[in-house]
Amino acid sequence: MKAITIKKPGGPEVLQIEDKESPKAGKGEVLIEVKAAGVNRPDVFQRMGGYPAPAGAPDDIPGLEVAGIIKAIGEDVNDWKVGDKVCALVAGGGYATEVVAPALQCLPIPQGIDFKEAASLPETFFTVWSNVFDRGHFKKGESFLVHGGTSGIGVSAIQMVKSMGGTVYTTAGTKEKCDYTDKLGADISIDYKEADFEEVLKDKGVDVILDMVGGDYTAKNLNILNPDGRLVIINAMKNAESTINMKKLMVKRLTITGSTLRARSPEFKGEIAINLKQYIWPKIESGEIKPVIYKSFPLKDAAKAHELMESSQHIGKIILEVS
Repeated sequence: MKAITIKKPGGPEVLQIEDKESPKAGKGEVLIEVKAAGVNRPDVFQRMGGYPAPAGAPDDIPGLEVAGIIKAIGEDVNDWKVGDKVCALVAGGGYATEVVAPALQCLPIPQGIDFKEAASLPETFFTVWSNVFDRGHFKKGESFLVHGGTSGIGVSAIQMVKSMGGTVYTTAGTKEKCDYTDKLGADISIDYKEADFEEVLKDKGVDVILDMVGGDYTAKNLNILNPDGRLVIINAMKNAESTINMKKLMVKRLTITGSTLRARSPEFKGEIAINLKQYIWPKIESGEIKPVIYKSFPLKDAAKAHELMESSQHIGKIILEVS
């Protein structure tokens, strides 16, 4: 097979296409002929040497989400057959013409969308469901804030929470990006370069916050949370260390939690897949939730895709066209 490999930690230029031995589907796994693969921020961290693959995943081939056609099935796989069109969350190896995925982490491609659109779904939708609905315990009628509203996580979270009956606030870095998040359904979009989100939202209050910034955002997040509010942290791009007021945490009965998804078991991720198929996939098929793709590149141009990711100019997802 053809695959993009990380020759050594470094910049986008270390990504090279080469021939690799095709993987084989083991027990509980399927082999997917990849048609498209999503590009995500963790891929960049892995390329730079800061996010090693978990045990059992390819350590030299990045890529956490794919869409394609099942080419072979392993032992004890009963829900899928050769020829099925699927999108899948994988622990690595997605930047390739073939990849192995746990069968539990596969989902049917929603009706009405193509392989590129389907490849934009797994990583962000699994992440948002796990952190906002499972860990953050979001409920219909609550208010929700997501930072980085035009990131892959942001465009997914805005639409998912809005479709589940929430009031949605978000931050983004330009007026153009704020205009776009408004179109996605955000009730208030805040240009963080022009306004302080804490000042804008302090009188409104927020029930659940999904944060990938960290640093001084942490204290600000706690300040605007309602009593019994929940802060869920999935990255700390600004700073991994924060200072908070513990008294405020106690008086308001706040919850701070966080997670990473990549190393969790197929059984854990399979439960998320079940919920996505039940609650979110019908909304994609009806058009209520739409995949948001900014740009796609041929597989061989993965380095250019990473350059775009690092520029933070994109709105939505970046995709590699594999076939």
